[in-house]
Amino acid sequence: MANRGPSYGLSREVQEKIEQKYDPDLEQRLVDWIVAQCGGSVEKPPAGREDFQKWLMDGTVLCRLINSLYPKGKEPVKKISESQMAFKQMEKISQFLQAAEAYGVTKTDIFQTVDLWEGKDMAAVQRTLMALGSVAVTNDDGLYKGDPDWFHRLKTSHPLVFFLYVSAVIPPSRNSVYTGKRRAIDESSPRSSCAKAGV
Repeated sequence: MANRGPSYGLSREVQEKIEQKYDPDLEQRLVDWIVAQCGGSVEKPPAGREDFQKWLMDGTVLCRLINSLYPKGKEPVKKISESQMAFKQMEKISQFLQAAEAYGVTKTDIFQTVDLWEGKDMAAVQRTLMALGSVAVTNDDGLYKGDPDWFHRLKTSHPLVFFLYVSAVIPPSRNSVYTGKRRAIDESSPRSSCAKAGV
């Protein structure tokens, strides 16, 4: 994990809320898929958010994953660097993110390199991998490996459909309610009773 000091005050509170969105059950499903998709070249990590981050953070597993979704000879990451230098590892993460977007994952579902590299938002990493799996199942081109029921088959290419699905799987927070007006409100806020009443 990247070397960073402890968070204090508001930044600590924000980080704790981000970490609450992380789903250990989804982690296991994603690990199972990645191992199945990449074949024998990738081993499972120990369970847990930090181990999941360490497993992915050098970018090698991610590059193998995205390459496995393309026919032989058409892989987007031509050469996967074995370098342990930090900038090379971050470069591999960036290559994965660009290739995932080119594959069909919407930009809004793509995590930022620091989300993974520094472990700032591993729930965002999960969202990207869920989106990638869903696109792979939907493509139905014979390159997806694993149980098709692990991911939601997209009925349409419209990003809102996937957003609504991911929102159901990884909700914004425990206290949020969707008002139907494209925003989440906190149930504990004084305005929430007005929103529920449709005011």
